[in-house]
This record gives sequence, structure tokens and C-alpha cells, in this order.
Amino acid sequence: MSEYHFKVPLKDEDIKRLRIGDMVYFSGEAWTSRSRVQKAVFDEGWKLPFPIEERNLLIHTGPVIKEENGEMKIISFAPTTSVRFEKWGPRSVREWHLKAIVGKATMGEKTRLAMKEHVCIHASPIGLTTNLFLDKLTIKNVYWKKEFGSIESAWIISLEDYGPLIVDIDCYGNNYFDEIEGVIQNNKKAAYQYLNIPDDFQYTRLS
Repeated sequence: MSEYHFKVPLKDEDIKRLRIGDMVYFSGEAWTSRSRVQKAVFDEGWKLPFPIEERNLLIHTGPVIKEENGEMKIISFAPTTSVRFEKWGPRSVREWHLKAIVGKATMGEKTRLAMKEHVCIHASPIGLTTNLFLDKLTIKNVYWKKEFGSIESAWIISLEDYGPLIVDIDCYGNNYFDEIEGVIQNNKKAAYQYLNIPDDFQYTRLS
């Protein structure tokens, strides 16, 4: 496991250094989206109202924002479960030219393959609340707030060493959670053998 600190816009050579299990921190401008933005763009033909060439880091989140005296303050910034957006995952990687996606847990097989093809990774916060990182975030702008509401808007956020995040999908096609599942199944098999439990044992379901 290694630790890296990268600045957006991310480069292919940055992403190629990362392997599953590595810890990564990001600085620079990123942007956020949840379901409504992706549905609008990919299913309804909307055009993103801001340039993304220099913002190739997407964060799956809907920040909680408090507006006070004409200023916006981030109250909560917790990435949501990325697999919820698997429907649009491959297209977001390809068409938005993403180099990294940050979200909770991981994504599915089609997005994993798109990341391998287009040199992109997925990273997830792990082991601590991301609201400890609020002092590393600054709001730069917001789009589609009137149309979609605050949570589903596209927010432009400036990051300052945002992390630690664990790389759970690397650009070589490896998935950290798949490997963990393999370890779990091997340990389960060994435990069954030790306890003389048959492999086809059925547990009682609780209703």
C-alpha cells in the first residue's frame, strides 16, 4: 500500500501509478453529481453548463449547504454509494473523460471495464467520516440548483489535499472489494472444514 497526493486535472501517468489498496489525496477543482444530473445528461440530452476538461475528478455526492448572509457554507459532504449510478457509469467515464470518481464503496463490472479502457480509477472514503474533511473544501460555483434543488445540483468544489481515500478500482481492472470477497469466501471454507460443517449447509432464515 502506497500513499499519493495528486492535483486536478489528473494525468494518465498519475492514475497509472495507483493500485487497489493505495491511499490517495486530491487537490484542485472537482465537481459533484447524483442521479438527476446524470439522468439529465445521458437520458434527456442536456448539456453540462460548465467546462469539464480541467475538472476530470467527479464526486458522487449531494452536499448539504447552508446559505447565510449571501454566502454558502458546506454543512455535510458525504459521498453516496457509487453503484447506484452504474447505469451511467461507463458513459460518464468515456464522455466526461474522467480520470477518477470518488464515491462510497465501489462500482459495477461495466464501469470497471470502462475505467480499464480509459485510464480511470474509483476511490472511496473508508474508516472515518468524510465530514472531518470539511476544512479542505471550498465552494466555487453551482449549476442547475433551480432546476434540480440543492442536493441534486452540480457543485464545483475546490479541494485541498482531500482524503485519505482508498483506491478500490484501479485502471488495470482490479477491484479491491472483489479481492476482499475472495478472502472472505476462502476463510469461510476453511472455517467450515475446521468445524465439520458441510458446504451445502443451509442456515435458518429469520423472518
